[in-house]
Amino acid sequence: MPQPDPSAAVDAYLDHLRVERRLARLTLESYSRDLAGLARFAESAGLAVERLTRQDLEAFVRELMASGLSPRSVARAVACVRGFYRFLVLDRRLETSPADDLRPPRAWPALPRFLSVDEVDRLLAAPDVGTPRGVRDRAMAELLYATGLRVSELVGLRAVDLNLDAGYLTCTGKGGKQRLVPMGDQAVAWVRRYIREARPKLLGRRTSPRLFVNARGGALSRVGFWKLLRAHGAKAGLPRGLSPHVLRHSFATHLLDRGADLRAIQMMLGHADLSTTQIYTHVLDARMRAIYERYHPRP
Repeated sequence: MPQPDPSAAVDAYLDHLRVERRLARLTLESYSRDLAGLARFAESAGLAVERLTRQDLEAFVRELMASGLSPRSVARAVACVRGFYRFLVLDRRLETSPADDLRPPRAWPALPRFLSVDEVDRLLAAPDVGTPRGVRDRAMAELLYATGLRVSELVGLRAVDLNLDAGYLTCTGKGGKQRLVPMGDQAVAWVRRYIREARPKLLGRRTSPRLFVNARGGALSRVGFWKLLRAHGAKAGLPRGLSPHVLRHSFATHLLDRGADLRAIQMMLGHADLSTTQIYTHVLDARMRAIYERYHPRP
């Protein structure tokens, strides 16, 4: 007996998200992975995704939890599944949704991982700046830590997006929204050195609108930079799991720790909602606890 093919319903929903909802590419990729997992689950049960019951979906959620995914990732997958079945009802493929009241596991808000100032210094000093690639990597790490850009925003920068004399850049973030982000003197100096010394050698006779290019003169990808940063982190003796997002968290945490306004950090990070930025207030909590224990007569 042939296995049911779930791809038609899944593809229709993804097309709906891409064309009508106009979701960002990375969000679509996450939804696609979640729905691929649901399709595999349905296939293992010998059912089409349209035939899964509420009990089946609860078993799917338990399987996700048992696989080691974080509560946040499971919660995202559950939200995706609910949206998928709502679409099937609206598209008249189903009469009722089996996922209407499907609930994710309780996700406690996780504190963002960040580096200490000393760890950042060690990371920034790790690239071999005697080579063009090393100068590029140092400039990228300096710029990432100085601005808090997302890695997709960093690798997507064009040379025309930077105003080095004024010390700021223009960034195109999620949803095509643009924002101005200040750059520190160190980042400006390293980007200038990269443009002057390293970029022409990496490009050779080629041209590129991208600011940061790979060793063949092409665009440096998100994954490519992540691998470079991980290698420099290992060289600097930093814990495993270093990612560009850790530097973004470090940027926000260190600013807040030194008294920066939360709304200013929100604008620099490109968060649409202040509540997203408020996760960094764990720094303020730690500071208040330290002050209390230092000055209260009975801590």
